[in-house]
Amino acid sequence: MIRLGLFRPAAFACAAALLLTTTSWAQVQKYGVTTEVAKNFDATAVKTYAWTPGRPSTDKGIDGQIIAAVDRELATVGLKPATAGTPDVFVTYYSVSRTDVDVKAKPDEKGLRPEHTVGSLVVAMLDPASRKPVLQLRVDRPVDRADIEGSVNTLVGELFTKYPTRDGKKQ
Repeated sequence: MIRLGLFRPAAFACAAALLLTTTSWAQVQKYGVTTEVAKNFDATAVKTYAWTPGRPSTDKGIDGQIIAAVDRELATVGLKPATAGTPDVFVTYYSVSRTDVDVKAKPDEKGLRPEHTVGSLVVAMLDPASRKPVLQLRVDRPVDRADIEGSVNTLVGELFTKYPTRDGKKQ
């Protein structure tokens, strides 16, 4: 039983704020590539794929560049688009961009710190029956807005360096 006389709302609010701040700092994504592979996923058995909607870029030009880059990389690991029937996997992608501020850098004469556009891209393979992810490749990297096509190709290429059959391990 909680005794209301011992409950201090200000102390509770301070502790809750500290916990939320600590949790949010712990969730900050570092730059790089991460992979999540389902326990029973055998990448060597996957031969065909078909695209399914995800969370595409709102810019149709960038959307097309991402799809083309993923198609190229899927071909390099031996996958082909399904021509008939159910594919071995559905492929989708999710993209988002954000602005990171370098809080460790010295502010300029206006008091502003350097900012970097960061692209986050997830390419996922889904089981055709359950639509649950069997493989997710994620990359978070600063991108060059002036060379978005080069940035897309670099990000997608980096993702597929972590494709399960590329590291010599059987999944």
